[in-house]
Amino acid sequence: MRALIFAAGRGERMRPLTLSTPKPLLPVAGKPLIVWQIEALRRAGIVELVVNLSWLGDRIRALLGDGADFGVSIRYSEEGPEPLETGGGMHAALPLLGEAPFVAVNADVWGDFDFARLPALRRNDLAALLLVPNPDHHPAGDFTLHGDRVGLPGAALEMATLTFAGVGVYRHALVAAQQPGCFKLGPILKAAAAAGRVAGQLHAGRWLDVGSVERLAEAERWASR
Repeated sequence: MRALIFAAGRGERMRPLTLSTPKPLLPVAGKPLIVWQIEALRRAGIVELVVNLSWLGDRIRALLGDGADFGVSIRYSEEGPEPLETGGGMHAALPLLGEAPFVAVNADVWGDFDFARLPALRRNDLAALLLVPNPDHHPAGDFTLHGDRVGLPGAALEMATLTFAGVGVYRHALVAAQQPGCFKLGPILKAAAAAGRVAGQLHAGRWLDVGSVERLAEAERWASR
């Protein structure tokens, strides 16, 4: 299985830190965020990686190289000066990801999830998502979870919502039919969930969306324990 690491965003909520450093290279406990992901993927036996690049992408490439220093193989999906968002970035990277289902993870999430234990795809599933309890900054959540089936809020009365952790397993068909360009993955995942074609799993351990300076500091505290 191969993996895609989303690393092309501008990190605008993290400015001024990201004016000269791409967010995936911001350190947590002395280690860039993206290296935490690479090491976790390697521990799970996932060593063929694709990293998408845009904002300050040359700095990411300079650090990671071909991945040999980290025990993995890295290829790059170059998006040009304007990031393609998660959906467009996944679509552009498909030729590098092979034919089989693949993992995709945001470079700016941090936690103790195990890539070897991600939810499994059923035969007709397009995606299998890792979900977490709603954090304070996202109290409404994104999806519901009944057994291993991901649904939409409001589709089932009294069902609690959960937040998409930015980690999942995907089939090419999820985005392959889309037109190339800039588009978000979220609406496509919601349409697939509404059609009953998304699996899910709750992660009750540590997880942070490192989308602010405050949450970067929180990740630092967690990692230093």
